[in-house]
Amino acid sequence: QVQLVESGGGLVQTGDSLKLSCAVSGRTDSTYAMSWFRQAPGKEREFVGTITWGGGYTEYTDSVEGRFTITRDSARNTLYLEMNFLKPEDTAVYYCARRLSGSVYGLRNPQAYDVWGQGTQVTVSS
Repeated sequence: QVQLVESGGGLVQTGDSLKLSCAVSGRTDSTYAMSWFRQAPGKEREFVGTITWGGGYTEYTDSVEGRFTITRDSARNTLYLEMNFLKPEDTAVYYCARRLSGSVYGLRNPQAYDVWGQGTQVTVSS
């Protein structure tokens, strides 16, 4: 059973940087990709970005492209989300999630993910 635990959230100001971590425990041999999603109050869960666990391919939503970077340390089974030039609209609970290989849903669809972390709050003040 894979478990995900996020950490690193907090309260920052506009323009600041923050780095989130997602510790992955359990067997990861069926993991195709790991992604970050976020959910702001009253809004649907939104895809932020993804990285393939074996190859390191990354993809981001347009609103964070060039500001956010996803990396993974396969040896430590840890996923990271480095966020720069933060804006108030980045305020949300951030979740990491695991996508199995063979899912019929696309990388940006939450239904493609079978394991989720508990989330970590990121608040960006103006």
